[in-house]
Amino acid sequence: MSIVEVKELRKQYDPPKGVLAVDGVSFGIEQGEIFSLLGPNGAGKSTTISMLSCLLKPTGGDATVAGHSVVSDPQAVKETIGVVPQDIALYPDMSARENLVFWGRMYGLSGDELKRRVDEVLELITLVDRQKDRVDKFSGGMKRRVNIGVALLHKPKVLYLDEPTVGIDPQSRRSILDGILALRDQGMTILYTTHYMAEAQELSDRIAIVDHGKMIAVGTHEELVKIVGEGARVSARVDHYLEGMAERWREVKGVEKVEIEEDEAVLLTEDPNEVLPRLFEAAATAGSRITEINVTEPNLEMVFLHLTGRALRE
Repeated sequence: MSIVEVKELRKQYDPPKGVLAVDGVSFGIEQGEIFSLLGPNGAGKSTTISMLSCLLKPTGGDATVAGHSVVSDPQAVKETIGVVPQDIALYPDMSARENLVFWGRMYGLSGDELKRRVDEVLELITLVDRQKDRVDKFSGGMKRRVNIGVALLHKPKVLYLDEPTVGIDPQSRRSILDGILALRDQGMTILYTTHYMAEAQELSDRIAIVDHGKMIAVGTHEELVKIVGEGARVSARVDHYLEGMAERWREVKGVEKVEIEEDEAVLLTEDPNEVLPRLFEAAATAGSRITEINVTEPNLEMVFLHLTGRALRE
Protein backbone atom coordinates (compact mmCIF):
# COMPACT_ATOMS: atom_id res chain seq x y z
CA MET A 1 0.00 0.00 0.00
CA SER A 2 1.24 3.51 -0.83
CA ILE A 3 2.26 5.72 2.09
CA VAL A 4 0.13 8.51 0.56
CA GLU A 5 -3.19 7.57 -1.08
CA VAL A 6 -5.26 10.33 -2.69
CA LYS A 7 -8.75 9.38 -3.86
CA GLU A 8 -10.97 11.73 -5.87
CA LEU A 9 -9.79 14.76 -3.89
CA ARG A 10 -11.83 17.84 -4.67
CA LYS A 11 -11.84 21.47 -3.53
CA GLN A 12 -14.42 24.03 -4.56
CA TYR A 13 -14.45 27.46 -3.00
CA ASP A 14 -17.94 28.71 -2.12
CA PRO A 15 -19.82 25.72 -3.57
CA PRO A 16 -21.84 25.04 -5.60
CA LYS A 17 -20.88 27.87 -7.98
CA GLY A 18 -17.43 28.92 -6.75
CA VAL A 19 -14.03 28.19 -8.26
CA LEU A 20 -13.27 24.47 -8.62
CA ALA A 21 -9.57 24.48 -7.74
CA VAL A 22 -9.03 20.71 -7.53
CA ASP A 23 -11.30 18.41 -9.50
CA GLY A 24 -11.25 14.74 -8.49
CA VAL A 25 -7.49 14.18 -8.22
CA SER A 26 -6.28 10.65 -7.41
CA PHE A 27 -2.74 9.30 -7.03
CA GLY A 28 -0.52 7.24 -4.73
CA ILE A 29 3.02 7.85 -3.48
CA GLU A 30 5.28 4.93 -2.62
CA GLN A 31 7.58 4.88 0.38
CA GLY A 32 10.93 6.50 -0.43
CA GLU A 33 10.05 8.09 -3.77
CA ILE A 34 9.91 11.67 -5.02
CA PHE A 35 6.50 12.30 -6.58
CA SER A 36 6.08 15.62 -8.35
CA LEU A 37 3.01 17.62 -9.28
CA LEU A 38 4.00 19.54 -12.42
CA GLY A 39 1.80 22.26 -13.83
CA PRO A 40 1.43 26.00 -14.43
CA ASN A 41 0.50 28.52 -11.77
CA GLY A 42 -3.17 28.12 -10.92
CA ALA A 43 -3.24 24.42 -11.80
CA GLY A 44 -4.28 23.40 -8.27
CA LYS A 45 -0.91 22.19 -6.98
CA SER A 46 -0.79 24.35 -3.84
CA THR A 47 -4.45 23.71 -3.06
CA THR A 48 -3.75 19.97 -3.22
CA ILE A 49 -0.79 20.38 -0.85
CA SER A 50 -2.96 22.46 1.53
CA MET A 51 -5.59 19.71 1.69
CA LEU A 52 -2.96 17.02 2.22
CA SER A 53 -1.49 19.20 4.99
CA CYS A 54 -4.95 19.50 6.63
CA LEU A 55 -4.90 23.28 6.21
CA LEU A 56 -7.90 23.12 3.86
CA LYS A 57 -10.83 20.77 4.22
CA PRO A 58 -11.67 18.91 0.99
CA THR A 59 -15.03 19.52 -0.62
CA GLY A 60 -15.03 15.87 -1.66
CA GLY A 61 -12.89 12.76 -1.65
CA ASP A 62 -10.24 11.85 0.91
CA ALA A 63 -6.55 11.10 1.29
CA THR A 64 -4.56 9.02 3.74
CA VAL A 65 -1.00 9.60 4.89
CA ALA A 66 0.61 6.61 6.61
CA GLY A 67 -2.91 5.27 7.06
CA HIS A 68 -4.40 8.43 8.59
CA SER A 69 -7.26 10.26 6.88
CA VAL A 70 -6.95 13.99 6.22
CA VAL A 71 -10.72 14.22 6.73
CA SER A 72 -11.29 12.14 9.86
CA ASP A 73 -7.86 12.16 11.56
CA PRO A 74 -6.09 15.42 10.61
CA GLN A 75 -4.03 15.66 13.81
CA ALA A 76 -2.37 12.28 13.15
CA VAL A 77 -1.62 13.40 9.60
CA LYS A 78 0.02 16.62 10.82
CA GLU A 79 2.28 14.61 13.13
CA THR A 80 3.37 12.46 10.18
CA ILE A 81 4.28 15.17 7.67
CA GLY A 82 6.73 18.01 7.24
CA VAL A 83 5.62 20.96 5.12
CA VAL A 84 7.77 23.50 3.28
CA PRO A 85 5.30 26.18 2.12
CA GLN A 86 5.71 28.32 -0.96
CA ASP A 87 6.08 31.45 1.16
CA ILE A 88 8.89 31.75 3.71
CA ALA A 89 7.55 30.97 7.20
CA LEU A 90 10.32 32.22 9.49
CA TYR A 91 10.85 35.00 12.03
CA PRO A 92 13.22 37.44 10.27
CA ASP A 93 14.55 39.08 13.46
CA MET A 94 15.65 35.71 14.87
CA SER A 95 18.74 33.73 13.92
CA ALA A 96 18.62 30.48 11.97
CA ARG A 97 19.22 28.51 15.16
CA GLU A 98 16.61 30.47 17.12
CA ASN A 99 14.04 29.78 14.39
CA LEU A 100 14.80 26.07 14.46
CA VAL A 101 14.60 25.97 18.26
CA PHE A 102 11.28 27.84 18.24
CA TRP A 103 9.68 25.56 15.65
CA GLY A 104 11.18 22.48 17.29
CA ARG A 105 9.35 23.40 20.48
CA MET A 106 6.16 23.79 18.46
CA TYR A 107 6.67 20.19 17.37
CA GLY A 108 6.98 19.15 21.01
CA LEU A 109 10.75 18.73 21.12
CA SER A 110 12.71 19.85 24.19
CA GLY A 111 15.97 19.48 26.10
CA ASP A 112 18.78 17.38 24.67
CA GLU A 113 16.57 15.95 21.94
CA LEU A 114 15.76 19.45 20.65
CA LYS A 115 19.43 20.51 20.70
CA ARG A 116 20.50 17.33 18.92
CA ARG A 117 17.87 17.71 16.18
CA VAL A 118 18.70 21.40 15.64
CA ASP A 119 22.40 20.52 15.33
CA GLU A 120 21.61 17.71 12.88
CA VAL A 121 19.36 19.89 10.75
CA LEU A 122 21.90 22.73 10.62
CA GLU A 123 24.42 20.21 9.27
CA LEU A 124 21.87 18.92 6.78
CA ILE A 125 21.05 22.36 5.38
CA THR A 126 24.74 23.38 5.53
CA LEU A 127 24.20 26.49 7.65
CA VAL A 128 26.27 25.62 10.73
CA ASP A 129 28.61 28.55 10.11
CA ARG A 130 25.69 30.99 9.77
CA GLN A 131 23.45 29.60 12.50
CA LYS A 132 23.75 32.68 14.74
CA ASP A 133 23.00 35.19 11.97
CA ARG A 134 19.59 36.82 11.72
CA VAL A 135 17.39 35.39 9.00
CA ASP A 136 16.67 38.84 7.53
CA LYS A 137 20.36 38.98 6.57
CA PHE A 138 20.09 35.77 4.55
CA SER A 139 19.68 35.40 0.81
CA GLY A 140 16.45 33.95 -0.54
CA GLY A 141 18.10 30.57 -1.03
CA MET A 142 19.40 30.45 2.54
CA LYS A 143 15.95 31.31 3.89
CA ARG A 144 14.53 28.45 1.84
CA ARG A 145 17.07 26.08 3.35
CA VAL A 146 16.07 27.12 6.87
CA ASN A 147 12.43 26.62 5.88
CA ILE A 148 13.27 23.08 4.77
CA GLY A 149 15.17 22.52 8.00
CA VAL A 150 12.11 23.48 10.05
CA ALA A 151 10.04 20.85 8.25
CA LEU A 152 12.63 18.15 9.02
CA LEU A 153 13.03 18.76 12.76
CA HIS A 154 10.51 16.17 13.91
CA LYS A 155 11.67 13.49 11.44
CA PRO A 156 8.51 13.34 9.34
CA LYS A 157 7.59 10.25 7.35
CA VAL A 158 6.53 12.37 4.38
CA LEU A 159 7.90 15.76 3.28
CA TYR A 160 5.83 18.20 1.20
CA LEU A 161 7.75 20.84 -0.78
CA ASP A 162 5.61 23.47 -2.49
CA GLU A 163 7.61 25.30 -5.20
CA PRO A 164 10.70 25.56 -2.95
CA THR A 165 13.03 27.05 -5.57
CA VAL A 166 10.90 29.94 -6.85
CA GLY A 167 12.73 33.26 -6.88
CA ILE A 168 16.17 32.07 -5.82
CA ASP A 169 19.55 32.17 -7.54
CA PRO A 170 20.88 29.19 -9.54
CA GLN A 171 23.53 28.27 -6.97
CA SER A 172 20.98 28.12 -4.15
CA ARG A 173 18.60 26.16 -6.35
CA ARG A 174 21.34 23.63 -7.05
CA SER A 175 22.04 23.28 -3.34
CA ILE A 176 18.36 22.70 -2.54
CA LEU A 177 17.89 20.14 -5.32
CA ASP A 178 20.98 18.24 -4.20
CA GLY A 179 19.64 18.25 -0.64
CA ILE A 180 16.28 16.89 -1.77
CA LEU A 181 17.94 14.05 -3.66
CA ALA A 182 20.03 13.26 -0.58
CA LEU A 183 16.87 13.07 1.54
CA ARG A 184 15.33 10.66 -0.94
CA ASP A 185 18.49 8.53 -0.82
CA GLN A 186 18.07 8.38 2.97
CA GLY A 187 14.56 6.96 2.54
CA MET A 188 12.44 10.11 2.79
CA THR A 189 9.14 10.16 0.89
CA ILE A 190 8.70 13.50 -0.87
CA LEU A 191 5.76 15.23 -2.56
CA TYR A 192 7.15 18.07 -4.69
CA THR A 193 5.28 20.75 -6.64
CA THR A 194 6.86 22.76 -9.42
CA HIS A 195 6.26 24.48 -12.73
CA TYR A 196 9.91 23.96 -13.73
CA MET A 197 10.12 21.00 -16.12
CA ALA A 198 13.86 20.51 -15.64
CA GLU A 199 13.36 20.12 -11.88
CA ALA A 200 10.58 17.60 -12.30
CA GLN A 201 12.64 15.61 -14.77
CA GLU A 202 15.77 15.58 -12.59
CA LEU A 203 14.19 14.89 -9.21
CA SER A 204 11.16 12.74 -9.76
CA ASP A 205 10.67 9.03 -9.63
CA ARG A 206 7.18 9.75 -10.98
CA ILE A 207 5.46 12.90 -12.23
CA ALA A 208 1.80 13.90 -12.32
CA ILE A 209 0.94 16.61 -14.85
CA VAL A 210 -1.90 18.80 -13.57
CA ASP A 211 -3.87 21.55 -15.26
CA HIS A 212 -7.06 23.39 -14.30
CA GLY A 213 -7.42 21.27 -11.18
CA LYS A 214 -7.27 17.94 -13.01
CA MET A 215 -4.56 15.31 -13.24
CA ILE A 216 -4.09 14.71 -16.96
CA ALA A 217 -1.21 12.22 -16.93
CA VAL A 218 1.02 10.40 -14.45
CA GLY A 219 4.10 8.22 -14.81
CA THR A 220 7.87 8.22 -14.98
CA HIS A 221 9.54 10.76 -17.26
CA GLU A 222 10.10 8.04 -19.84
CA GLU A 223 6.47 6.90 -19.68
CA LEU A 224 5.16 10.44 -20.09
CA VAL A 225 7.40 11.24 -23.04
CA LYS A 226 6.07 8.13 -24.82
CA ILE A 227 2.66 9.84 -24.90
CA VAL A 228 3.91 12.03 -27.75
CA GLY A 229 5.67 9.14 -29.44
CA GLU A 230 9.02 9.61 -31.10
CA GLY A 231 8.14 13.05 -32.42
CA ALA A 232 9.98 16.33 -32.04
CA ARG A 233 9.28 19.95 -31.17
CA VAL A 234 10.11 22.48 -33.86
CA SER A 235 10.23 26.18 -32.92
CA ALA A 236 10.40 28.65 -35.78
CA ARG A 237 10.59 32.41 -36.17
CA VAL A 238 9.74 34.34 -39.31
CA ASP A 239 10.47 37.89 -40.46
CA HIS A 240 6.72 38.70 -40.57
CA TYR A 241 3.25 37.19 -40.93
CA LEU A 242 3.64 34.80 -37.95
CA GLU A 243 -0.10 34.27 -37.38
CA GLY A 244 -0.65 33.57 -41.06
CA MET A 245 2.31 31.21 -41.25
CA ALA A 246 1.05 29.28 -38.25
CA GLU A 247 -2.26 28.79 -40.08
CA ARG A 248 -0.47 27.62 -43.23
CA TRP A 249 1.82 25.26 -41.31
CA ARG A 250 -1.20 23.61 -39.70
CA GLU A 251 -2.05 22.34 -43.19
CA VAL A 252 1.44 20.98 -43.91
CA LYS A 253 1.63 17.20 -44.16
CA GLY A 254 3.33 15.71 -41.11
CA VAL A 255 2.61 18.65 -38.78
CA GLU A 256 0.46 17.46 -35.88
CA LYS A 257 -0.04 20.68 -33.93
CA VAL A 258 0.98 24.34 -34.10
CA GLU A 259 0.97 26.80 -31.18
CA ILE A 260 2.17 30.42 -31.10
CA GLU A 261 4.39 31.32 -28.14
CA GLU A 262 5.33 34.98 -27.95
CA ASP A 263 7.29 35.64 -31.17
CA GLU A 264 7.64 32.08 -32.47
CA ALA A 265 5.57 29.16 -33.70
CA VAL A 266 5.94 25.79 -31.99
CA LEU A 267 5.10 22.69 -34.02
CA LEU A 268 4.87 19.00 -33.14
CA THR A 269 5.88 16.46 -35.75
CA GLU A 270 6.83 12.79 -35.91
CA ASP A 271 9.50 13.33 -38.56
CA PRO A 272 11.23 16.74 -38.53
CA ASN A 273 13.60 15.76 -41.35
CA GLU A 274 10.63 15.29 -43.65
CA VAL A 275 8.67 18.30 -42.42
CA LEU A 276 11.38 20.99 -42.34
CA PRO A 277 11.67 21.40 -46.15
CA ARG A 278 7.88 21.72 -46.34
CA LEU A 279 7.91 24.48 -43.74
CA PHE A 280 10.47 26.47 -45.72
CA GLU A 281 8.52 25.90 -48.93
CA ALA A 282 5.25 27.07 -47.32
CA ALA A 283 6.96 30.18 -45.95
CA ALA A 284 8.49 31.04 -49.34
CA THR A 285 5.13 30.58 -51.06
CA ALA A 286 3.54 32.98 -48.55
CA GLY A 287 6.26 35.58 -49.09
CA SER A 288 7.70 35.06 -45.63
CA ARG A 289 11.19 34.02 -44.53
CA ILE A 290 12.15 31.72 -41.66
CA THR A 291 14.81 33.55 -39.62
CA GLU A 292 15.40 30.92 -36.93
CA ILE A 293 14.42 27.29 -36.48
CA ASN A 294 15.22 24.80 -33.69
CA VAL A 295 14.39 21.13 -33.23
CA THR A 296 14.22 19.44 -29.81
CA GLU A 297 13.49 15.86 -28.88
CA PRO A 298 10.36 14.96 -26.88
CA ASN A 299 10.26 16.43 -23.36
CA LEU A 300 7.72 17.28 -20.68
CA GLU A 301 6.77 20.57 -22.34
CA MET A 302 5.90 18.62 -25.48
CA VAL A 303 3.80 16.26 -23.38
CA PHE A 304 1.93 19.20 -21.84
CA LEU A 305 1.41 20.82 -25.23
CA HIS A 306 0.22 17.53 -26.68
CA LEU A 307 -2.29 16.96 -23.87
CA THR A 308 -3.61 20.50 -23.41
CA GLY A 309 -2.93 22.33 -26.65
CA ARG A 310 -1.00 24.94 -24.63
CA ALA A 311 2.64 25.37 -23.72
CA LEU A 312 3.84 24.99 -20.15
CA ARG A 313 5.98 28.07 -19.68
CA GLU A 314 8.57 28.31 -16.98
